[in-house]
Amino acid sequence: MTHNTEHAALLDLPAAPAVALDPLARAAASLRGKDLVSMQDLSPAQAAAILKLAHELKAAPERYRTALASKQMAMFFEKPSLRTRITFEAGMNTLGGSAIFIDQSQSRLGARESLRDVALNLERWVQIVVLRTFAHATITTIAEYSSIPVINALSDLEHPCQALADFMTLEERFGSLRRVKLAYVGDGNNVSHSLMLAAALYGTRITVATPPQYGPLPEYVTAARTIAESTGAVIELTNDPLAAVAGADAVYTDVWASMGQESEAAERERIFSPYQVNDALMSNAAPEAIFLHCLPAHRGAEVAASVLDGGQSAVYDQAENRLHVQKALVLLLLGTTPGLQTAAPLTTPD
Repeated sequence: MTHNTEHAALLDLPAAPAVALDPLARAAASLRGKDLVSMQDLSPAQAAAILKLAHELKAAPERYRTALASKQMAMFFEKPSLRTRITFEAGMNTLGGSAIFIDQSQSRLGARESLRDVALNLERWVQIVVLRTFAHATITTIAEYSSIPVINALSDLEHPCQALADFMTLEERFGSLRRVKLAYVGDGNNVSHSLMLAAALYGTRITVATPPQYGPLPEYVTAARTIAESTGAVIELTNDPLAAVAGADAVYTDVWASMGQESEAAERERIFSPYQVNDALMSNAAPEAIFLHCLPAHRGAEVAASVLDGGQSAVYDQAENRLHVQKALVLLLLGTTPGLQTAAPLTTPD
């Protein structure tokens, strides 16, 4: 995160009162004016603060209906979207702000004018930027030159907003995330990277099972294990899906060929077929295990229809929780959170 120390001042946010805050409130306050480009941008306490506020938003959304009045969000999307676009737009609208959507599917950001110029223009007009891109470097560059918060809504390397929603879902189902065992089965892609980092932050045990040569990038494994040293999390890799799922509380998968990999789809289907999450694989998980998927899903490919549409599936809970965690994230980055004394109080319900 570059320029984050300058964000709060340049956003013209009110100064935080000089009061004693509990550790979670201090963590929430410390997010004010920052970016979320990677899960690595968060401390364990900041990650916990996001989920705490997300649960509050889900329980009492009416308390926050004017929290971001007159605030503007710019959303640049190079890829198609259902959940990400709707949840950010609906979230911003229900907080009293506005979201401006810019479709970049026909022209990548940086093609028409430099990313530096885009960033330096945006900071004059809006208060926060959301980016859904192919190249992770697009997001890091916008964050480098922009003096306002930038959120990674998906890149080729990470999907942090999805991971936050996933761990909110796990927390709802199982309580303490330190007691959860998560198994991820499939491609070592952007989703697996953010899940490993999130597991490390929350003190969760995660086992990632991929075919040989399709594992997560080594630098993400190293980063997750480094964080885990301070939280007690366990980050495991294997090529055996049965071993990964054994006794797991949650089994997670993603598509075998992500956007931009369509030409590899046939070859990937052959390689990944032993990693399909089906009833046989789920039978190795804990009796109360849930199934997770970031969606969209391909029934009969990475997941059997009987699992995706069955009683263990929590995929629509995950999708709903995208709304709540993203609302919490935007509130925290803009320094507008009730009860945490980080900025001006929100309007309470009539």
